[in-house]
Amino acid sequence: MTDAVQPGFDAERGIRFGARALVVLPDRDTARPGPAARDADARPRQAGRDADARLEEAVGLAAAISLDVIERAIVRIRRASAGTLFGKGQVERLAATVAAHDIEVVIVDGALSPIQQRNLEKALKAKVIDRTGLILEIFGERASTREGTLQVELAHLDYQASRLVRSWTHLERQRGGVGFLGGPGETQIEADRRLIRDRMAKLRRELDEVRRTRALHRDRRAKAPYPVVALVGYTNAGKSTLFNRLTGATVMAEDLLFATLDPTMRAIDLPGLDKVILSDTVGFISDLPTQLIAAFRATLEEVTTADLVVHVRDIAHPDSEAQGSDVAHVLRDLGVLDGGVGNGAGEHAPVPMITALNKIDLLDADARAALLATLPDDAVAISAADGEGVEALKALVVAMLQRSSRLADFHLDAGDGRRAAWLYAHGEVVGRTDADDGSVTLRARLTPEMAARFAAM
Repeated sequence: MTDAVQPGFDAERGIRFGARALVVLPDRDTARPGPAARDADARPRQAGRDADARLEEAVGLAAAISLDVIERAIVRIRRASAGTLFGKGQVERLAATVAAHDIEVVIVDGALSPIQQRNLEKALKAKVIDRTGLILEIFGERASTREGTLQVELAHLDYQASRLVRSWTHLERQRGGVGFLGGPGETQIEADRRLIRDRMAKLRRELDEVRRTRALHRDRRAKAPYPVVALVGYTNAGKSTLFNRLTGATVMAEDLLFATLDPTMRAIDLPGLDKVILSDTVGFISDLPTQLIAAFRATLEEVTTADLVVHVRDIAHPDSEAQGSDVAHVLRDLGVLDGGVGNGAGEHAPVPMITALNKIDLLDADARAALLATLPDDAVAISAADGEGVEALKALVVAMLQRSSRLADFHLDAGDGRRAAWLYAHGEVVGRTDADDGSVTLRARLTPEMAARFAAM
């Protein structure tokens, strides 16, 4: 890495806040990538997405870590270059833009191989990061809990392990041999890779402890027993705003990508169910780095053990359908939806899911009417910001959770009014028989969880 790429970047702290940035979207929907490009980005590229919406999302990601986006550009690529991704003329035009606007950081909204990243930094004379690196920077800034910090560090080390070739020339120097044999020793880059491997192994052990702790927490919740409802959705779809409205909490909820990283849980009261545990999870995004999917699996396991998943969608976003598909893809990978593999085939059954079509307050009258006329039975149109439709969402959640309810007869002694009142409050009482001795038999419909709780009273 040359000295020319240092102004917007500190090796210890990463990208500095307020750095002047250029966001570049490589439009490769119709490209025929060469072998190097296929290796750098083996995942499918946001097929069917609007290029302007994709660019706007990339700008939003840059804003999430307080970069000052001075310029943005969509660069059409017919054939990806193995050395720089872009063609020679395109690189020259980007370099002119960087020089003209004193750009410090160039963000490429796609995956770059280490060689492509190094060559672009030399050609543009600015720090270059790809989509994966940018998302890792965001997660690094936002992680607040011990678990989140461990997960982000593991993902970052995994990403950097293959990119040590980009670092300063001191990595090529050799260290002296150790022991009786001496010898040429190991190069600095080999030593650094060894240190990274050792650190990653330690982080994985600590995250295994986190996984075991979460499993214990889930076991305790199962014994409570209260049903768990998990909110999932594309980043910035409004999950945290909905979570705050339902729970009265003050979880960070801003018009910002990845405003929430660490999962938050609160108990809420719903009619007929007493209490429900509501969980707000990290937002999903297209082309989420594989390193982060692996690192955050312990967090996302909360979704796999939920009794119900509420998929919150930003219905006013131009790419709402594509965003919904991205979320469904991740949920299938986790085994939450039918056809998924989860943590192992057959480990858990698919979780029921309903959809909350959020931000209907941003739709015009025609689009709103068309949406409401075609709503499926498992979806509700809401506005988490002003509360419209939230009561209907609660009713749908209750209906879904009570779908497994069973009728049973409950025999209560005379004077056992407390348990009788509980059945009326938390179940659906469909029959009552009074005996001569004052005892009563109530026929009520309860979920298995509520029946177990009643039996423990």
